[in-house]
Amino acid sequence: MTPSATVGSGRLTERMTALISEIRAVVDRGLPPELTAYLVGERLAPHLHADPDGPDALLTAAQREGDPQRYRQHVLHAEEDGGFSVVALVWLPGQQTPIHDHVSWCVAGVHQGQESETRYRLVSEGPTARLVETEHVAGPAGTVAAFAPPGDIHLVRNSCSSTAISIHVYGADVSRLGTSIRRVYRLPADRQQ
Repeated sequence: MTPSATVGSGRLTERMTALISEIRAVVDRGLPPELTAYLVGERLAPHLHADPDGPDALLTAAQREGDPQRYRQHVLHAEEDGGFSVVALVWLPGQQTPIHDHVSWCVAGVHQGQESETRYRLVSEGPTARLVETEHVAGPAGTVAAFAPPGDIHLVRNSCSSTAISIHVYGADVSRLGTSIRRVYRLPADRQQ
């Protein structure tokens, strides 16, 4: 399932504008992808606990709207030079991604609700390949995950009975690409024992 997309999801809150400035300062340092993702995650974490309806909210009401058919992607910001973009993903109960990897480094922070992630390792066996589950991670509000390809194969889903919202920062311009997904995997997957 691919997300429904909303590009340029309206005005930005003051808190989101401040977060974007903090992210820009990290990305402009030109560090390796893994370190950039880690440092961006450190900048994102304090913003995740903002009261969604308070005066210092991270997202507007429109940027918190879901789609009953599939998880929804609100592209909040993309740097003119393509250096990074910020996206709000809104997940209604039971919505999930396919098993996929990414075009660039990525940071994901849970702003509301809880997300579950299943991580995989690709195992090649001559001309065939399969996926092996390596880890299940439950991410309540405030949780941040940072990673960079390769080795970023996963499936994410809303594991709670209410709406989940996460903020994703990608080291690419998803407004131009349309998605952060590099590849969707349709291989057999071995369950973790």
